[in-house]
Amino acid sequence: MRKVKLGGKELELRASPLALLFYRQAFGKDLIADLVSLQSLQGLAKGDFSGLDTVLLLQIAYAMHRAAKPSSNFPVFEQWLGELENIDFGDTDWILGVAEEAMEGFFRSAGSATPPATKSKKK
Repeated sequence: MRKVKLGGKELELRASPLALLFYRQAFGKDLIADLVSLQSLQGLAKGDFSGLDTVLLLQIAYAMHRAAKPSSNFPVFEQWLGELENIDFGDTDWILGVAEEAMEGFFRSAGSATPPATKSKKK
């Protein structure tokens, strides 16, 4: 579990099987497949935002936050976004926090924060 500050709120995030289910229910897609598409986030530390899909990142944060705080009255994604204040996409701390929680939570046995499908092969 990890905490990030997003939109003026401190959010708990949990990369768990429950997050996978909530993501599928809310967005009709697979969280892991979408997470792999965010591998270009590595350039964020150098100021390269070209690979950033902001809505996808917020969807992943939503599902992991919902998994950390499961309840039957959790707001739908649009309401959840509406409850956040302005989001600073220049603040890479929350962006990297979301990505790191997801990578560490869903790819524990890989021994690193790189999913198996994106590891470079030795020639």
